[in-house]
Amino acid sequence: MKVLLRSDVKGVGRRGDIVEVKSGFARNFLLPTGAGLKATDDMASQATSMRRSRDLREANDRSAAMTQKSAIEARTVTITARASANGRLFGSITENDVASAIVSQLGVGIDRANVHLTEHLKVVGPATATAHLFEGVDATVTIEVVAKA
Repeated sequence: MKVLLRSDVKGVGRRGDIVEVKSGFARNFLLPTGAGLKATDDMASQATSMRRSRDLREANDRSAAMTQKSAIEARTVTITARASANGRLFGSITENDVASAIVSQLGVGIDRANVHLTEHLKVVGPATATAHLFEGVDATVTIEVVAKA
């Protein structure tokens, strides 16, 4: 069955695509949830319009992500934590802590699921993390872990 997708469906297609799916999947999931419409011959112009708006929105999102990337990479994020005299932290700095610091210090909204550390930070000093902002746009976050006085 040919279906015009009204929203992105993982593993099937993106908004505005006309895809061939099994009729049960279309009847039981795509059509009842509003994620798709049964495609007819006159829907080609509607599909083109949906793809055009999707591409325009993606271009705006990509340019906003590039702006955020330059803002993140230009500054160092400082995180204070309790530490012992030899510089070892009581606990660790996680992706959630890094995301919160980015939001509060740089004003860039980012979800903790998009921040990636190779391992949790357990010592005082400099470190780096990767922030996924958009498809193909990743920023390197410079972190400075400081012992709480």
